[in-house]
Amino acid sequence: MTSTPTLVLAALVLAVGTLAFRLAGPALSSRVELSAEVGRLMSTAAVVLLTALVAVTALTQGHGFAGVARPAGVGVAALLAWRRAPFVLVVLGAAATAAGLRLLGLP
Repeated sequence: MTSTPTLVLAALVLAVGTLAFRLAGPALSSRVELSAEVGRLMSTAAVVLLTALVAVTALTQGHGFAGVARPAGVGVAALLAWRRAPFVLVVLGAAATAAGLRLLGLP
């Protein structure tokens, strides 16, 4: 069991560390020169990480499959985003799809 002062201290250390990382980016951007290939790899890595996050969040719940409704909602959102629909419409389309499928009894 961890005591409250330890948790508060840990939260403060994490907050200071996070702030330091956020401030380091603008401070170092003028001093560090990245090659074009490294910049392209970093962009690709960001897309891969976001895709993996969306896939895991959409397809799993706890330790199992999330059901059909959630991936279908994410699929509708992806389709609407790909067609450059307004963000509100993307969110509402995904929510309506998932809610409609759950209303029909699909998990």
